[in-house]
Amino acid sequence: MGAFADHVAVVTGASSGVGRAIALALAERGATVCLVGRDPGRLDSVAAEAKGRGGALVAHRADLTRDEDVQTLVGLVRGELRRVDILVHAAAMIELGPLASASVDDFDHQYRTNARAPYALTQALLPTLRERKGQVVFINSTAGLGAARGAGQYAATKHALRAIADSLRAEVNEDGVRVLSLYLGRTATPMQAAVHEVEGRPYRPELLIQPGDVAAVVMCALSLPRSAEVTEIRMRPLTKT
Repeated sequence: MGAFADHVAVVTGASSGVGRAIALALAERGATVCLVGRDPGRLDSVAAEAKGRGGALVAHRADLTRDEDVQTLVGLVRGELRRVDILVHAAAMIELGPLASASVDDFDHQYRTNARAPYALTQALLPTLRERKGQVVFINSTAGLGAARGAGQYAATKHALRAIADSLRAEVNEDGVRVLSLYLGRTATPMQAAVHEVEGRPYRPELLIQPGDVAAVVMCALSLPRSAEVTEIRMRPLTKT
């Protein structure tokens, strides 16, 4: 029996990249996993792979920038899964551009995806997380610790995500809920491939953090005895490019 055999996990951004790797790792350890993403085809592919690893799966298509989709997901969780022990926020998007010309619409879309959606979903699921003394994982970025030129919009949303996590931790630790922020450097994901294309740089995923590396770190943090809490982890590629 796996370490999370009696756990229900909700993982956003589960159709690819880091979210996919974490969802598969949880399923392998026996958790019932609700896979959340926008692409039903890719979600079904992840679900098929996860079933082969022993976990129970529910694949749910949702665009979490839409309030009605958040409400539908919460209804599914409350009605079918009954509880949440682990909530992983891995969904994200990025648009690059200098402040002088970057689209405000792009800023709005990044805010709704990277900050507002995790806030709204966490708020809606907080009663069951408190009841279950659950765990919340925010997959953040090193951009949430310091902003680079041309990435001000994205960095602003990731700084906001850091604030959400820090405030949440201060509010729910007394209820036995643990909150982890994981700040990632460049990671081998479809989003990072698109960033390299915009930057005009060759994409060499083998030199970047691997999604499986992130999943391994998250599993360690989630598995710790309840005498400890990991609050922040920063990861970066070993090879600097």
